[in-house]
This record gives sequence, C-alpha cells and structure tokens, in this order.
Amino acid sequence: MPKTELDTFDRRIVVALQADGRLSNVELAERIGLSPSPCLRRVKRLEREGYIDGYRAILQRKRIGPGFTVFLGIKIGGHADDEAITFEKGVTEMPEVIACHMVSGDIDYLLEVVVPDLEHYERFLLGKLLAFPIVKEVRSNIAIQTLKAASPLSLDHLA
Repeated sequence: MPKTELDTFDRRIVVALQADGRLSNVELAERIGLSPSPCLRRVKRLEREGYIDGYRAILQRKRIGPGFTVFLGIKIGGHADDEAITFEKGVTEMPEVIACHMVSGDIDYLLEVVVPDLEHYERFLLGKLLAFPIVKEVRSNIAIQTLKAASPLSLDHLA
C-alpha cells in the first residue's frame, strides 16, 4: 500500500472537497481552519501532485436516462502482446464503460458498463466488446439495485 504524505490540513482539504467540490476557496479555508491564501496553495499543490484528479458532478442515472448497469467479468487470451494493449485502450475509450479494473482471480478485467437498457447492452456486447479477438469469455452481472455508488474515499484507515 502506498504511503500517503498528506498532513492534517491536506486531509481536511480532500475530505471537504470530496463532500462538496463546489466549495469556494474562502468556504474551504474556513471549514478546515486555514486562511484563504495557504489553503489555495495547498489545493493547487494537491492538484499538481496528483492527489486531486479532478472535479465532477455526480448524476442520478435514473433521472438522466442510462440506468441499466452491468458488471462484466472479462477473460482474455493473453496479457503480454499488442492485442492486450489494443483491448485495454479500446475498452477505456468506450463511453459505456465507466470503470475498468485489471483484477486477479478467475477473470482478468472487471468492467462497469452503463447503458439505457438491455437492447443497448446487447449492441455494446456483440458490436463492441466481442469485436476484440483477445476476449475469450464474458460474464455479465446485471445490477438489480444500487445500494452505494460514487462514495468519497475514506482516509481514516490511512492514518
């Protein structure tokens, strides 16, 4: 596990920004107990050093439209060749794939795919994913209900 180099104020900053990424610098500074100038310098450093990757809105999928979530276990035919690199690049560029993890165990990759409905999923699976010759097996698990998603990263266990 990588060792974190965040001090108390850095931790307060990232926790506050995970809870509300729209905080102004003045609001953030008040919340964490710093004046605005050092707070802004710390935020800029955290961004520059890659601790803060970006800011985004969390959308309600059911309100937007694409509320059909499928988790796919992918088994491929090899890892150390150009086909594997092409697969990884292709999958990470697909807008339907909102998360992709290389994992250990019975499968090689775990993908989270969000599409409007089963018909769109079928087109994605047959028309895009299975177009990669390296894909040997796909196990689809349709999400029935989402109990927790897009949660902030807890820093408590890293102290």
